[in-house]
Amino acid sequence: MAMSRAVLEGRAEDTDGRLLLLDPSDNVLVVRARIPAGETIRVGGGVPVPVPADLPLGHKIARRPIAAGEKIVKYGAPIGTATVAIDLGAHVHVHNVKSDYTPTYHLLGGEAGR
Repeated sequence: MAMSRAVLEGRAEDTDGRLLLLDPSDNVLVVRARIPAGETIRVGGGVPVPVPADLPLGHKIARRPIAAGEKIVKYGAPIGTATVAIDLGAHVHVHNVKSDYTPTYHLLGGEAGR
C-alpha cells in the first residue's frame, strides 16, 4: 500500500503542521512546537479543534476519539490505556491515561520481583 506524502513526512492528512504522526497506526499526534491556549488546530481530516490549555512540546493529542479502556498507540505500539473517553484533539497525558510501562529487572538494579 502506497503512503501519501503527508504520512511519509510525519504528518497526518489535513492536520496542523505543528503536530507529528509517528506511525500511520497511531491514535495520537505529537506536538512539535508549543501550541498556546486559545488557538485552533486542524486534526483528523482537517477538523478544527479549539485548544483550551497550552499544549507543551512533545505532548500528545488524540488523532481520533479514543474510548475508555482503549490502548494509546504511539510509534505503532501500545504505550498506555485510556482511563476515560478522550475526544478528538484532546490532550492525552497522565490525567486520562494509565501507563502500560512494566519495570524490568535491569531498570530496578536486580530488585524486580522482590
